[in-house]
Amino acid sequence: MGPLNAISGGADPLRQCLRRRFWIEVSLALLTGILALITLLSREWIEVVFHVDPDEGSGSLEWLIVALAAAAAIILAVMARVEWRSADMASRGT
Repeated sequence: MGPLNAISGGADPLRQCLRRRFWIEVSLALLTGILALITLLSREWIEVVFHVDPDEGSGSLEWLIVALAAAAAIILAVMARVEWRSADMASRGT
C-alpha cells in the first residue's frame, strides 16, 4: 500500500502513523507557496487589498514577501517529508 492509499483513506498503516503535525506542515507549505506565487505574478495585491503602498512603489516589499514565503514553503515541505518518512518507518515497524 502506497502514499495514494494513505491519502485516499484506505486502511493503510502509514495513514494511522501520520501525526496532525504532518497535515499542518503540508497545509502551511501549500499556503505559503501559493502566497509566493500570487505575489510573484501580481505584485500590486498588497496595495489593492490594504490600500497602502508601504514601499512607495519600489517593489522591495513584494520581493521580500516572495523570498520569505518561498523559503517558508520549502522549509515546511522538508519538515512534512521528514514527518512522512518517520511515519513510514513506524508503519513498517523499523
